[in-house]
Amino acid sequence: MLMYINWNVDPVFLNLGVIELRYYSCLFALGIFIGYNLVAKLYKLENIPQEKVYSLFVYAVLGIVIGARLGHCLFYDWDYFSKHPLEIILPFKFQPGFKFVGYQGLASHGGTMGVLIALYLYSKKYKLNYLGTIDKVAIVAPLTGAFIRFGNLMNSEIIGKESTAPFAFIFKRIDFIPRHPSQLYEALAYLFIFIVLWILFKALRSRVAYGFFTGLAIALIFLARFFIEFTKENQVGFEDGMFFNMGQLLSIPFVIIGIGLAVFKWRSSKCSNVRK
Repeated sequence: MLMYINWNVDPVFLNLGVIELRYYSCLFALGIFIGYNLVAKLYKLENIPQEKVYSLFVYAVLGIVIGARLGHCLFYDWDYFSKHPLEIILPFKFQPGFKFVGYQGLASHGGTMGVLIALYLYSKKYKLNYLGTIDKVAIVAPLTGAFIRFGNLMNSEIIGKESTAPFAFIFKRIDFIPRHPSQLYEALAYLFIFIVLWILFKALRSRVAYGFFTGLAIALIFLARFFIEFTKENQVGFEDGMFFNMGQLLSIPFVIIGIGLAVFKWRSSKCSNVRK
């Protein structure tokens, strides 16, 4: 008889009645906090004043949260949120009863778009090279993404398809079927991508043009996302009749743009001032 991993973690580790403190929220915040401190190290490495990191943190967090929230509401659950528009921007549910729930439902594709727009506004205000700014954030972004996927695991959400692998998880809060731990696959993939990007940045940062690491990070993150989606159950009903699910369809343009940017910047590094 095969032995599987029985997963039955309560996603709420502190319940105060109206307010619940969830593992997901704490892991999300921890990922951003660690990412912020790593970006501060990269700023120091390039002699950029540390006070500019504080403003970067505010812009990035707002861009991630607003973009990820709008991405989920628009692409994955518009039928519900079109009828409850206040719940898009407020961390409360009003039906069947008033309750603080946090922002349950965040889409990484929307978060990526949101942070790109936020960093453009930040770079323009502080007169910094836009692609140079994104490079530093892009390097630590997969680490933050890994923390978020660990949070999804604690929530028993974004579950995988049925599996007979000995490391399959039985998400008892969902059903009693052994499934791929897709959240874990994605978290480990993002950790690996972060390590690769960090090592490459230390080795190549003065030899490649701004934007190379942005392109490489985007391509690797969404390429991993595209293939791991094959192990996941569809998140919403309308995906059931699709060959590629919504996550995969939204990943394809990011992969193409990322590869194109990385290749273009790598080639331009060979024939011009690399730090432009």
